[in-house]
Amino acid sequence: MTKTALASAALAAALNAGPWVPLFNGHDLSGWKQVAGNASYQVVDGAIVGTTVTGSPNSFLATERDYGDFILEFEVMQETANAQNGGVQFRSALRDDKGKPKVFGPQFEIDPAPRAWTGGIYDEARRGWLYTGDLNPAGALSYKTGQWNRLRLEAVGNSLRTWVNGIPVASVVDDLAAPGFIALQVHSVPKDAQPAKTFWRNIRIQTADLSPSPAEPSVFVRNLVPNSLSPDEQAAGWRLLWDGVSSNGWRGARKTAFPDRGWSIQNGVLSINASGGAESKNAGDIVTDAEFSAFELQFDFNFTPGANSGVKYFVVEKLASIGGGGSAIGLEYQILDDKKHPDAKLGRDGNRRLSGLYDLIAPDLSRVKGLAVIPRPNAWQHGRVIVRPDGSVEHWLNGVRTVAYKRGSDAFNALVAISKFKNTPGFGLAPKGRILLQDHGDKVLFR
Repeated sequence: MTKTALASAALAAALNAGPWVPLFNGHDLSGWKQVAGNASYQVVDGAIVGTTVTGSPNSFLATERDYGDFILEFEVMQETANAQNGGVQFRSALRDDKGKPKVFGPQFEIDPAPRAWTGGIYDEARRGWLYTGDLNPAGALSYKTGQWNRLRLEAVGNSLRTWVNGIPVASVVDDLAAPGFIALQVHSVPKDAQPAKTFWRNIRIQTADLSPSPAEPSVFVRNLVPNSLSPDEQAAGWRLLWDGVSSNGWRGARKTAFPDRGWSIQNGVLSINASGGAESKNAGDIVTDAEFSAFELQFDFNFTPGANSGVKYFVVEKLASIGGGGSAIGLEYQILDDKKHPDAKLGRDGNRRLSGLYDLIAPDLSRVKGLAVIPRPNAWQHGRVIVRPDGSVEHWLNGVRTVAYKRGSDAFNALVAISKFKNTPGFGLAPKGRILLQDHGDKVLFR
């Protein structure tokens, strides 16, 4: 199974890897200060106890000093009743928000909700989810409310990795790696919520002679540094599908060379310029030189308001779109501004919406809407397509799976039979094909 990326693997934690320094003395809050919110922080029986209060924004008890590269371990427990979402900030800072301090920066998620995203990484008040629990659910499910849990964070260089009770969860490569404080979060709660307590103890840190844990190939790596591969990704078999600077590896669909107009490569971004027309009236689609069968593809995309585009796979160039001409035929991960483009209301039951399998399967956006991973124009989004050797396929959007199907199954064939591709023999069943970026006349950016 080939792993490839248009833009862009941990053993149980070793507890004796170097000189540990306690961040909490077990007696009082020396070395800590509350920097936002009105939640209560007290020391009880050797633990810091944070208690929610109504009418307060998110609250944070922060270290008085900043930390850059470090390995952090701590234990946390939440009461089973009324347990609330929380987390531990790191490499974080303050900014003014209408005269009040606001914490921003990455957060080690502590999540007692049914989605079980503990160990995920959320960028508070900035970029949102960097690594959702859906990307590695086995690790996150090891977290238990009502009992002590041991959590570990390694922030070394641009690598951010988490463990929950010895199970590796998140792995992020991040280019925003400035030093900052560590902070214990007590989340805001609804007005009618009962008080909820979170307990922290045995908080310790290493800042010298760091020995990061070995890579775990089974853990998905989310790389936020455009057009790059981390050592862990390379070891796991990933390669760049686009180098970020040239047209190498790509050409125009049904052409021998890369288009001489319409597409631009600048500052590590590959973009199709708006032409005001439909597909193939501008520069036309571009395809990979290579063909792929089983693979995993990642790509970042940024669509302008009202835009329509797509990423196709198993593309067979000799098959033209309905009516002749137009885009080459293939299975399509739809890219669309669902709010402003009319195509979102066409098709059947929403099967032409963002991240869906175009004209066949509507994306399940129910979880996306409520998980702070909502796509929006003029912002970078993360797409992912997984094609397994058995023909099963998944579409992902911003860390959440939105489509799952199996090529050649009875269900798939039935959907093709009522789609615009019903008269295209063998649609979507090619043993291999190219990957295509679609020119649909609107400005869309890729990396």
